[in-house]
Amino acid sequence: MGNICGKSDSEAFSQPGRVLGAAPPQPERASVPPKISNPPRTVGGSAQNAQATQAGSSADEARRRAAEAAEARAKATTAKSTGKLGTQLAAQKKQTRNDTLKEISNNAIRQRDADEGAQARSHN
Repeated sequence: MGNICGKSDSEAFSQPGRVLGAAPPQPERASVPPKISNPPRTVGGSAQNAQATQAGSSADEARRRAAEAAEARAKATTAKSTGKLGTQLAAQKKQTRNDTLKEISNNAIRQRDADEGAQARSHN
């Protein structure tokens, strides 16, 4: 009997085994890559030549333009009037946790008062 999900034929015994206490066969070793002839690069280091300086300044310029575009998009979304629901959402986002808890507490008190009033009216 074997494993339900296993193979039906006995391939496990097709290879020769090893003697008890013998080391398992070692896998082949990967070849060592050749030495790199270029000098090592440093991350975030200062530029050595004029081309690297120009590339760094163009990268800084691109980063600055991307930041300005992101700020413009953020201002455009906040300036856009979304109507009644947008103003309600903005007010809800401004609420702190304590404000939210106070509002829930006040709603519960009003609900209890309304229930007591309805019970008093129906009692006769």
